[in-house]
Amino acid sequence: MASRLGREVARMAGVLAGTTILALSLVLFLIPNKIAPGGVSGLATVIFHLTNLSVGLIMLAINIPLFLIGIRRLGFHFGLRTIVATVFLSLLVDILQRYLSPVTHDPLLAALYGGIIMGIGLGLAINNGGTTGGTDLAAVLLHKYLKLSVGTTLLILDAIVIAVAGLFFNLELAMYSALTLFISTKVLDLMQEGWHYARAVYIISDKSNKIAQEIMSKLDRGVTGFYGKGMFSGEDKNILYVICSRAEISSLKDLVSAIDPDAFMVIGEATEVLGEGFRRYKSPND
Repeated sequence: MASRLGREVARMAGVLAGTTILALSLVLFLIPNKIAPGGVSGLATVIFHLTNLSVGLIMLAINIPLFLIGIRRLGFHFGLRTIVATVFLSLLVDILQRYLSPVTHDPLLAALYGGIIMGIGLGLAINNGGTTGGTDLAAVLLHKYLKLSVGTTLLILDAIVIAVAGLFFNLELAMYSALTLFISTKVLDLMQEGWHYARAVYIISDKSNKIAQEIMSKLDRGVTGFYGKGMFSGEDKNILYVICSRAEISSLKDLVSAIDPDAFMVIGEATEVLGEGFRRYKSPND
């Protein structure tokens, strides 16, 4: 019980840390430069510059109806972490705006660094089982009524927010907003999938057994064999499948070439590898 409580406290700390980083990206880069990269925070940025109302208050006012509809339609499955993160973000943005000044007034620098920091904050929060509500929840709700995927619906909602920014600000700021959204999404992907790309290798050779033994003994990597058939030659083939690190790929090619110079190899990127020899998955719910 104590260990489970400790894990939950650690997860919540991770969510709040990610939310803090997200708030800093908004206050130091995005809000003062009228950059609205989609989402509730982007919409709140537009409304703030038009009305001078509190950004945090606007975010909270938009999120509360979404939460109430979400509880009614989807159940209370999006969790305590999401509610805490959403309220915390709204309060923290308003507090930080009182004491912090923007780092830059160059919109390009603001779009680049704001997007990077936003992606890091979102990634940290999501990796610990939380979200900041907003358009993520709206997309899930609309998905129940539209014949579109959640991802497509989310993209449409973000595009609408950016279009609104372009309408009330100008087209150039809308383009900076789109750039920020793109960068933050890519950084978020890296945060979720990992920074260390592995390589997935297919090897087709008449000496597959010897190659497999050498890989397992010299590189200490597991090998999976598939049975295939060459459609041109009509011959049965053994196809080897290997996952290795980027640093090992050169050694693997040398090893295979030394055994069979005519071996056929297909090398691709594996953006995330979980299991023996690589990192292990830690569920946010553990």
